[in-house]
Amino acid sequence: MKVFMQLGWFFKERKKQYIFGILMLIVVAVLQLLPPRIIGFVVDEIRLGELTPGGLGKWLLVLAGAALGMYVLRYYWRIMIFGSSVLLGRQMRERLFRHFTEQSPSFYQQRRVGDLMAHATNDLRAVQMTAGQGVLTLVDSLTTGGAVILAMAFTISWKLTLIALLPMPFMAVLTSWYGRMLHERFRGAQEAFSDLNDKTQESISGIKVIKTFGQEEEDIEDFRRLSADVVDKNVRVAKVDALFDPTISLIVGISFFLSVAFGSRFIVAGEMSVGDLVAFTAYLGLLVWPMLAFGFLFNIVERGRASYGRIMDLLAVEPEVRDVPGAIDRKPGGDLSFDVREFRFPGDGRTALKDVRFELRRGETLGIVGRTGSGKTAILKLLLREFDGYEGLISYGGIPIGDYRKERLREAIGYVPQDHFLFSATIRENIAFTDIDAPIGDVRRAARLAQIDGDILGFADGYETVVGERGVSLSGGQKQRISIARALLMDPELLILDDSLSAVDARTEEAILRSLKAERQGETTIITSHRMSAIQHAHQIIVMDGGTVAEKGTHDELMALRGQYYEMYELQQLEALVEQGGDS
Repeated sequence: MKVFMQLGWFFKERKKQYIFGILMLIVVAVLQLLPPRIIGFVVDEIRLGELTPGGLGKWLLVLAGAALGMYVLRYYWRIMIFGSSVLLGRQMRERLFRHFTEQSPSFYQQRRVGDLMAHATNDLRAVQMTAGQGVLTLVDSLTTGGAVILAMAFTISWKLTLIALLPMPFMAVLTSWYGRMLHERFRGAQEAFSDLNDKTQESISGIKVIKTFGQEEEDIEDFRRLSADVVDKNVRVAKVDALFDPTISLIVGISFFLSVAFGSRFIVAGEMSVGDLVAFTAYLGLLVWPMLAFGFLFNIVERGRASYGRIMDLLAVEPEVRDVPGAIDRKPGGDLSFDVREFRFPGDGRTALKDVRFELRRGETLGIVGRTGSGKTAILKLLLREFDGYEGLISYGGIPIGDYRKERLREAIGYVPQDHFLFSATIRENIAFTDIDAPIGDVRRAARLAQIDGDILGFADGYETVVGERGVSLSGGQKQRISIARALLMDPELLILDDSLSAVDARTEEAILRSLKAERQGETTIITSHRMSAIQHAHQIIVMDGGTVAEKGTHDELMALRGQYYEMYELQQLEALVEQGGDS
């Protein structure tokens, strides 16, 4: 029953509803005692020939009143208890979702999407059921069971009651043992479901790659294996679950046998009447539900405890990047200073950045080039404050970026990542993501700057075209330009393009860069790229190699050095000539 103590915080929040719900359950349990006793009285009156129409009518009225009372009270306790459990599900779901949004990138690098989805669905349902069906089953079994036992003992025969309850300790021992097995197996079943959930999400997201390489059958076989594992582990749970009912039915059957056997002897001895024995067996029938309920209770509680433990383990993970006490609550602006002596990604022993320094004045453009894995994206992640564990200082407007609130820092930065993510919404909604009420004129202006307005107008529904999940209906270049438009609509103090022009042709790239230069005068821009044409106009260019700055300067200065930048530029010029020759 540990999970009820763990959920104590919620029961305190909803104490009024739970108290009223439990009181109603207790009244229902008491009202349930009337029919068996009335049946016993009627049987004895029939046996003695004392039953009259008036007397029978009186008993029927009492039964009708009890039935009506139970009907009304059962309706309201369901609203009180089950309604509260639904609110618990909503609170936990919102808490979990907010926790996801506050986490650093390393959190998602260490966990699979399918596992997180399983926490937010199956695990939450199990916890919600504990606060609803679990509370009902606990209270109902205790109150009904206790009331029935007291009625049997004090209104009929305490001796026969003790005899009928003799098998109960065996039931308590067995159900407790089953509960421990159920807890262990259910946790394994939930983890198997997480694996299957992750596989399904991954396969659907990567269906194009799977079909391109002809791996459909292999992927189906992998899914079949994981699905079989889920079935196997849930069958193991069901095997334990299936033990409860037969065990309880056996115990109840033994109790009935003892009651009839010894009750008959008590009637012969004159210690009980026939009506008493009829009432006693009717009470014993009412005791079947509380006994079965204990089996259900162990099932619900152990599932809820396993799921609550999984959720709380997740919620216990603290974000690696957090606001400092008294963080500055305004957007930064001004010059940018980057001085990082060393940085390693969490869990990676390799040095990602070493002795990287540059100054970027407000209104200037910085170009960053280098081979894959040279450290370009690492610089941007630190500027966005996705990671904090570095030696050095990064300041914006003369203030360390760690002194700003994360929300305010990121409001000042328009970031266009390498992997462009579009939501399953209209093109307009995707561009206006940071300001959903932005006028269509502003949306189109951003689209024109990103050289995507003409493409959008060419779609059947224009800006109201639904792009499909992750922008599946658009080309790579279109997705890139919509992502750029989304960032430009923010009118950010700092615009970061992380290799965001790789999927557009040279002419479109040139048009975008020309638009940015004209529209963003006085505002800062950082561009990382593999193509020299994207950054050669920059006020300052740094060449990254092995996590450190190999060369720094303007395009002309770097060309004069005849170093790495020169070699990359000349190679790309040669490639361009070859391509032109191939087209002619």
